Amino acid sequence: MSQRSHALAMRLEQGAQALATFAVGLTDAQWQTRTPKDGRKVGVIVHHVASVYPIEIELAQALGKGQPMVGVTMDAIHEMNANHAKEHDAVTRDAAINLLRRNSAAAAAAIRALSDAELDSAATASLYADAPITCQFMLEDHAVRHSYHHLARLRSALKL
Repeated sequence: MSQRSHALAMRLEQGAQALATFAVGLTDAQWQTRTPKDGRKVGVIVHHVASVYPIEIELAQALGKGQPMVGVTMDAIHEMNANHAKEHDAVTRDAAINLLRRNSAAAAAAIRALSDAELDSAATASLYADAPITCQFMLEDHAVRHSYHHLARLRSALKL
């Protein structure tokens, strides 16, 4: 295992644990609170973070193999998020937290399996205007950062 991949995996695990700890401590009313701007419920966003780990890892692994990211756009991501919010509007805290724990563990294991060469591999990415990005950048900007990003927004939305 690479020291870099291990460090990335640990950061992902720490962020997921922080989000899970936050979610466990919420009241039922807080779990159901709709967030400003996008209107998704707090619980839906926790489930969202958990549910996209496999996609984020798959995209990073492809970049690690030198394969370009094609067809991934912000419009597609917004559509995916909106569909997820509709489908999981009634998600329970236990279901979301269990998925968060399961998928973050699988994501961390997948990251630990990456070599330094794979982390350094770059390919064009449609999400970044076809700029070449590395596998490591994709991981840091998405799977690793995702829980921290949403945790900060949820804390702000709930004024915690």
